[in-house]
Amino acid sequence: MALSHPENNLQSSLTKELIELTEQLSTRKHGKWIQRALSVLLRIAGEEVDRLDWKILATSLEDLENGFQIFYQYRHIRKITIFGSARISPETREYQLAVEFARRITELGFMVLTGGGGGIMQAGNQGAGREQSFGLNINLPFEQEANPYIVNDPKLINFKYFFTRKLFFLRESDAIALFPGGFGTQDEAFETLTLCQTGKYGPVPLVLVDEPGGNYWSLWHKYICNLVDRGLVSLQDTSLYTITDSIDEACQIVCNFYRMYHSSRYVNNLFVMRLNGELTEQHLEQLNQEFADILVKGRIEKSDALPEEQKDETTNLPRIVFYFNQKDLGRLYQMINKINRWYQEIETNPNQGPEWK
Repeated sequence: MALSHPENNLQSSLTKELIELTEQLSTRKHGKWIQRALSVLLRIAGEEVDRLDWKILATSLEDLENGFQIFYQYRHIRKITIFGSARISPETREYQLAVEFARRITELGFMVLTGGGGGIMQAGNQGAGREQSFGLNINLPFEQEANPYIVNDPKLINFKYFFTRKLFFLRESDAIALFPGGFGTQDEAFETLTLCQTGKYGPVPLVLVDEPGGNYWSLWHKYICNLVDRGLVSLQDTSLYTITDSIDEACQIVCNFYRMYHSSRYVNNLFVMRLNGELTEQHLEQLNQEFADILVKGRIEKSDALPEEQKDETTNLPRIVFYFNQKDLGRLYQMINKINRWYQEIETNPNQGPEWK
C-alpha cells in the first residue's frame, strides 16, 4: 500500500481550506472579484511555475496593495500627472515653468503626481507643495532618490516594477501634462497616446507644454504628421492632445475638459457619458448631426443612471448614451470639447468644480 507524502497532504488540505474561503467570500462586498482573484492564485499554485514567476506575482501584488491603500482616501479629487526629463536642472526655463504649472493647477483644486525624482518631477512636487503632491518612485540600482519636496512623505510610493508604477500614473490621473524629456518622457507620451487612441485610458486632457517660443513639441508634432501622411495614424488622432507654450492655456485646457464632461463608462455595448449639466434638445440634435459617423446604430440620447449604475456615486448626474464604434477616439474627444464649450449656456452644479469627481 502506497503512503501519501506529507507535503501532498498539506497542499491538499490547504487547497480545500482556500476553496472554502473563496466560496464564503462570494457573499461579501466585492466578493465576486475577491473570489476571482483567489481562484487565479489557486490555479497557478496547481501548475508548474518557477520561483521567479511567484516572486514577480507576489511583488506585483505588494506594489498594487501599497498604491491602492495610499490613493484610496484621495479618490474624489482629480489629479494630474506631470511627466518630463529627470535631467533638467532647476536653473532652466522648463523647470521653472513646471514649478509654475504645478502651483497653478493645485490652486485650481487638482493634486499632482510625479515620478518622485529630479528634474521636471522635482519641479512638479515643488510647485504643488507637499500636501498636494504624490511621488511614484521606482527602485533602480543607479537612480533615483526621491526629491526633497516629496521625500519621507506618506504619499511617496516606492514601486518595484515599472509596469505597476505606470498603471497607477494612468489609473489615478484625470489629466496628463508632458514637459520636454528624453526616452522616458517619449515612452510615457506614446504609451499614453496609445491607450487613449485604443480607448483603454480616458478620455482625459493630454497637454504638451513647451517654453514660450519653444519648439520641442512642435517638432514632435511634425513627426506625428508624418505618420498621418503615411496613413499610419488618423488625422483625428491629433485631437487626443494639445500643444501649448502658455501656462495659462495649459491650466485652462485641463479645467475646461471637466466643465461639462464628468466621466464615462460602458454598460455592455452602450457608451455612457456623465455630464455636470443637462443638455438641451437643441444641443442633442447638434451632436447627432455632427457625430453620426461614430455611431454603430441609433442616436445619441439623454438618459438617467442605468440599472447597472445604481451603486455608482454619479447616479445623480445627467447622461447621454450612444452606441460608440470604439475606434474613432479622436472624434470622441472632439465631441467632449464641443459639449464643454456649452457649459456657460447650461445650468450646472455651482458647488462642484472640475477638480471633483
